[in-house]
Amino acid sequence: MIDTGEGITVGMMRSARTAGAVLTMALVAAGAAACEGGGQKAGPTSAASTPPQPFGTGGYRGLQLSMTKDEALASGALEPSPVSLLNGCSDYVYKGGPAPDPVRMAAETEARTKADKAMTRIDEIRAKRKPVAPLTTGASLKELQEYNARLQERIQQDAADQQEISALDKDLDLIGPARKNRDQAFLATGRVNFGTEGLRQLVAPADARTAEGVGAGSAEEELKRAYEGKDLKPTKDGTYELPAEGGNGGPDWFYEFTMAEGKVAGLALVKHNTYCS
Repeated sequence: MIDTGEGITVGMMRSARTAGAVLTMALVAAGAAACEGGGQKAGPTSAASTPPQPFGTGGYRGLQLSMTKDEALASGALEPSPVSLLNGCSDYVYKGGPAPDPVRMAAETEARTKADKAMTRIDEIRAKRKPVAPLTTGASLKELQEYNARLQERIQQDAADQQEISALDKDLDLIGPARKNRDQAFLATGRVNFGTEGLRQLVAPADARTAEGVGAGSAEEELKRAYEGKDLKPTKDGTYELPAEGGNGGPDWFYEFTMAEGKVAGLALVKHNTYCS
């Protein structure tokens, strides 16, 4: 199986890989438009109008961080059919979101199938490797010749194995583009991701804002100012991460702010140490 934290991750298959959100200015533009649009409504605003719910650990659109998939679906906050099954996780959209795309989902299934087969074959190759038995002290000329022959055979087999693994790596690499296509498909609407332990990721719609007013389109300086002294940290993937305090999700939840060209491009609540399958 494959997942960035999603299932047996691509990082577990190739340690250099990490899962990450997709940087895109499309979401920055959508978030900026949402910010600007807030002050351009025609006509007076009713004093009794309800402000938009902040995106945070206290719950969002009827979802709680502690929910299982069945509980979340029963809440009516989500559309009933999954929109992605990549890496053994299942993604749903908020009520009113886009319908499943069978073409994209079929491409995800194909990418995962190829990656799974590639990983299985790589494991087989590595499992069959056996070290050449060392030459004993006082070995005869014949034993030395036999040892050298076994050593050369091992070297040739290792080269052939490495060549096959390099070819199989191309199938492992299919997961990255599939994940990118999935993320781009829900930049504006957001999505909700479930793994073996329930809810593991809430991706905010483009118009969502935290209680401090941070969301897609916010400048990096605004982000830092809003969470000054609250353990906001940059990550090696170019995002910012903030421990998510409060709510009922537990200590493993973090806000993740994806950045692009000095602005927040994406906002999500992510649970660490969870898997897809």
